[in-house]
Amino acid sequence: MQRSVEIVVAAGLLASGCVAKTAYNVAAAPVRAVAKVIDWTATSEAEADRNRGRAIRKAEGRERKERRRREREEREAERGD
Repeated sequence: MQRSVEIVVAAGLLASGCVAKTAYNVAAAPVRAVAKVIDWTATSEAEADRNRGRAIRKAEGRERKERRRREREEREAERGD
């Protein structure tokens, strides 16, 4: 009998920690959800810089391609005359 009482008390103490942790997780869940939404919607300065750099490199690539095309057409026109 004494042993079963000790087991019940020990289980109760262990379970109370689980209950407290669960209550904390439930209370903190909305805060975590809001933080996650803000992370998804907000663009950090580093992300903005990275995106700006990518756009600049893309535009430079288009300009190089266009310049090579014009130079090729000019060479072909000179040979054709």
